[in-house]
Amino acid sequence: MPVIESLLDTDLYKLTMMQAVLHQHPGAHAQYRFRCRTPGVDLARDLDAISAEIDALCALRFTPGELEYLRGLRFLKPDFVDFLGLFHLDRKYLALRPSADEPGGIELEVTGPWLHTILFEVPLLAIISEVHMRGVAGEGTRAEGLRRLREKAARLRDAVGYEDCRITDFGTRRRYSREWHGEVVGMLAAELGEKFAGTSNVDLARRHGLNPQGTMAHEWLQAFQALGPRLRDSQVAAFDTWAREYRGDLGIALTDVIGLDAFLRDFDLYFCKLFDGMRHDSGDPFEWGERLIEHLRGYNIDPRTKVLVFSDSLDVDRVMQLYARFRGRARMSFGIGTNLTNDLGVPPLSIVMKMVRCNGQPVAKLSDSPGKTMCDDPGYLAYLRQVFQVD
Repeated sequence: MPVIESLLDTDLYKLTMMQAVLHQHPGAHAQYRFRCRTPGVDLARDLDAISAEIDALCALRFTPGELEYLRGLRFLKPDFVDFLGLFHLDRKYLALRPSADEPGGIELEVTGPWLHTILFEVPLLAIISEVHMRGVAGEGTRAEGLRRLREKAARLRDAVGYEDCRITDFGTRRRYSREWHGEVVGMLAAELGEKFAGTSNVDLARRHGLNPQGTMAHEWLQAFQALGPRLRDSQVAAFDTWAREYRGDLGIALTDVIGLDAFLRDFDLYFCKLFDGMRHDSGDPFEWGERLIEHLRGYNIDPRTKVLVFSDSLDVDRVMQLYARFRGRARMSFGIGTNLTNDLGVPPLSIVMKMVRCNGQPVAKLSDSPGKTMCDDPGYLAYLRQVFQVD
């Protein structure tokens, strides 16, 4: 069976961003680049298998049943769902080859119209992760994964004082396998009940009767570094455009595209009132939460009316620590990724695929975590730091 069997097997935020691209910037052009952060991994040996899976991915179409499901999500517009009925991923936008510089590495780039390339990222990463895991997993892997998963679910389910602590599955991109991902979501839904808020995976949400979760990703704000009126105004333009598209739906703002300091300078009273909450994805989460609460209070906004979404390398221990720190001070949501969907005793890959150019211009993410910054133009990176006064 192929790794990807449905175009819905992706994260919701890809579809929500895609709709906004269709309506706001349908002519934009994008370039994405793959990066494996795990040293010493031989992905080149799997190149043929990865290529065959990409061919299968590009043969998929949205089914009538899937389109009908999407029509039931109030924030997706009829014209966008109609567009998806005509859509498919086209291999002509993709380049895959062995790395010229890194032994065992691969080079993977996607270049083309943003509207037609935005859905590549998540399934490509899921393909690479699953194909790799097939070659390194041994006997007993699944049994060990099941033991660990049951232990996590029991800890969260039985913890006294954590009745309102809810987690969401954010693990599509680096999962062990599609089949295992389905088992994880099904078990968590059964074991945790209301403590399991849903999944970012649209296909699994549909099949398990769960809420699909997600709003925007880094690429939305990165793109506006090339699309906005001025570089300095790019974050403001991105948030304004998002609010214009969704009119109050999907109101969680991502805070770490140019670093938290730059975010807080741009996220003024208007945005604090307009958005429902903020998402953390790099840097110290405890410091982040304290600074966001202070920022909201500075505008006389009660932090308890806003949601702090934590989603950076979480496990159950970190979730419980964060919940204990901010309980009663703000609403909270926790997105756990690899620790849920690829914790079976075999080290998972740390892989990403990020937008590096938009409309031919370099774009970048200036992360609050060392090693997460990604840009192919050092001169632009220095200019971005200067414009936003980031060290």
